[in-house]
Amino acid sequence: MGVMNVRRRRISGIAVTAATAIGLGTLSACSSDSSAAGNTDKFDVVASFYPMQYLAEQIGGDHVNVTSLTEPGQEPHDLELSAKQTAQMGEADAVLYLKSLQPAVDEAVAQSDVKTKIDAAGLTKLEDHGNVEHDHDHGGEEHAEGEHAEEDAHAEEEHAEEGEHALDPHVWLDPVKFAEIAEGVAKSFEKADPDHADDYRKNADALAKKLGGLDTAYKDGLKSTDTKVFFTNHAAFGYLAERYGLTQEAINGLDPESEPSPARIKELQTEAKADGVTTVFYETLVSDKTAKTLAKDAGLKTDVLDPLEGITDKSKGDDYLAVMESNLKALETALGAK
Repeated sequence: MGVMNVRRRRISGIAVTAATAIGLGTLSACSSDSSAAGNTDKFDVVASFYPMQYLAEQIGGDHVNVTSLTEPGQEPHDLELSAKQTAQMGEADAVLYLKSLQPAVDEAVAQSDVKTKIDAAGLTKLEDHGNVEHDHDHGGEEHAEGEHAEEDAHAEEEHAEEGEHALDPHVWLDPVKFAEIAEGVAKSFEKADPDHADDYRKNADALAKKLGGLDTAYKDGLKSTDTKVFFTNHAAFGYLAERYGLTQEAINGLDPESEPSPARIKELQTEAKADGVTTVFYETLVSDKTAKTLAKDAGLKTDVLDPLEGITDKSKGDDYLAVMESNLKALETALGAK
């Protein structure tokens, strides 16, 4: 799909950027004062939200001091930064973020003179999971050239406002992609703080092993199931679905707060019957009202599938791995794993 004028708009709380992420171009070999640049004697890392914090802590171990810009329980998509947080970022040795998930963070990073800027979106390939909340018939059709191009652009712009044709930022929910990001983060840490490079490498290898184990558990657990379709409140699980041969049907699009139309609800009820769907999943950080209404109307169960945007006391597990394991159990039950 060509990059059209829709790319300049803020879409459902996610500023969609063109597919070209900056990657690691901004990294510079650090001079010996790199760890003194922050406000502690450790390698100071500012992480944008929980999955980035998890990577920084796992790879950095004892050598890093990690602060997260997103509080536990805060919806990361809506984050606004305080002056204090912006200043904190300027004093850090590194900032680790996921471009296009949090517009306020993208803006602050762009203006910050922090030496090491690590964009997780540039360490793996983000994908467009297409028409996440529209009629399947319209999915992926080619836009006509010439006279229809203008009305197509307009239509596309309207679609975009519903959270479509955005690059999906939820890469951390695919253990394989998360491991690719972890590898890139490790390389950046090694380069920015060479004194501790061996430890960063060791920690990164241990994390890769854990993520590999998680991938295997998902592959085995979801290999043979009664249905491959699951309903979710928020289109966060596109990468996970793609990785393990499942189909995510989102009540809402990429924006967890939008309300579905009555036609969309009806469509999902019909589909639930056709595909043997048993469960509507909701998540811990946003309202479960829509999921519960749909479930009630269609005679389905509800359960939690956690997009892991933050860990709170409601999370089923106290870190990324534990919650991903809880998600796997929930999926196995809902899909009828054998």
